[in-house]
Amino acid sequence: MTFLNFIIAIVALIIAVLAFQRTGGAKDFRKSTAELLAKMEKKMREEEAAKEEKERIQS
Repeated sequence: MTFLNFIIAIVALIIAVLAFQRTGGAKDFRKSTAELLAKMEKKMREEEAAKEEKERIQS
């Protein structure tokens, strides 16, 4: 029974890997992650610049 569970798990892993590759694989994943990080960094820099500008105006 344990052997059968192992075989089923291996087959499921193979299917998952094939599905991942078919949807774009790691290349698209890395690209989208890099784009997201760039957007987050830009927003954080804008917020920090706005905060500093606000502090200058109040001083």
